[in-house]
Amino acid sequence: MSFPSCIQCGTRSNPCRCKVVGPTLGFVAFVVAAVVEWPIGAVVYIFRHMKGRRIMGHPARVVYPKVSRAIPI
Repeated sequence: MSFPSCIQCGTRSNPCRCKVVGPTLGFVAFVVAAVVEWPIGAVVYIFRHMKGRRIMGHPARVVYPKVSRAIPI
């Protein structure tokens, strides 16, 4: 059984120009945030459409990029 990982090549944040740890942890953080925020966003969407969309988009717009950029390897 292999461990799934995300690889980002072409980055200038380290000498190897490839990142594995940052994108992989970013994806894990994205999944954890999505499990919590998507049901909440779906309920809010019923009453306030734009607010619900913002809540459901938060893991992709904020969580994944911040975690991925914070770890340079």
